[in-house]
Amino acid sequence: MELGGLHHLTAVTTDAKANVDFYTGVLGMRLVKKTVNQDDVSAYHLFYGDEAGNPGTEVTFFDWPQLRIAANHPGAGEVSTTELRVPDAAALDWWAGRLEDAGVAHGGVQSGADRARLDFKDPEGQRLRLSEDRGEGTRGGVPWDASEVPEEYGIRGLASVDLTVRDLEPTAWTLTEAMGFTKTGERAEDGGRVATFEVGPGGPGATVRVLERPGAAAAHLGRGGVHHVAFRTPNDEEHALWREKIRAMGLGVTPQIDRFYFRSIYFREPGGILFEIATDGPGFATDEDAAHLGEKLSLPPFLEGRREEIEARLTPV
Repeated sequence: MELGGLHHLTAVTTDAKANVDFYTGVLGMRLVKKTVNQDDVSAYHLFYGDEAGNPGTEVTFFDWPQLRIAANHPGAGEVSTTELRVPDAAALDWWAGRLEDAGVAHGGVQSGADRARLDFKDPEGQRLRLSEDRGEGTRGGVPWDASEVPEEYGIRGLASVDLTVRDLEPTAWTLTEAMGFTKTGERAEDGGRVATFEVGPGGPGATVRVLERPGAAAAHLGRGGVHHVAFRTPNDEEHALWREKIRAMGLGVTPQIDRFYFRSIYFREPGGILFEIATDGPGFATDEDAAHLGEKLSLPPFLEGRREEIEARLTPV
């Protein structure tokens, strides 16, 4: 039993329309599902991914306008950077120009510890990074053919996430002992350590970096912050086994939750970051034709009877 890498990442927006404009327009990702937060149906849940919204390609957002005046406060206990994969260094050079044309500040193409990267923020301050995948790691996604971004430069999905914590060891224990990651590197940085962990095939799509910052203040979630990160498992049977393993390791874990497009369990690792393990299927074409994903508000069957009420509370996007 082995996790297949990253499944998706869920962040916070306070302006759904501007969020759609940036992630589909500037970044060229496809809006593959426009639905609601099943635990708070007053909020959109927007899913962006590759052409089919394959697991491992999805960046998703809860739309919480009430947090508009509350920007995310970075610190310990958060996903601090979301890294997306593009094919090669030439793609990074192209992206530097595209971001400049769109008025998005960036740090320039840099030679990272393992591969070239380009750091920037979305309009609400979420910390993003593009990196070259060189055809390594998990299988990348297929860029949306209707995107403004040429396919040869398109985003292929999630590459990795950075987690910031005060103490490396408890988070490292969770990743290695509870979740089956392998520690592949460690170095000193900024008074702490940076450790790299990989699962399955490793590389892009299956990497987590943990940044130890002993003196960091606690993070406070707000506009531009990340709510949780999810990891892949192939089916319901293994999903149930993962729940039992996480529970047996002494980590509080939810029951299996049917999200209709996938099944989920959630638990908080000792550093304070919310983790999810999600199944690869059934997928986003379950209730929509694959050619028309994300074009209308989709509701799972258990919410369909409340459609009129739910739509009345949402600002059209």
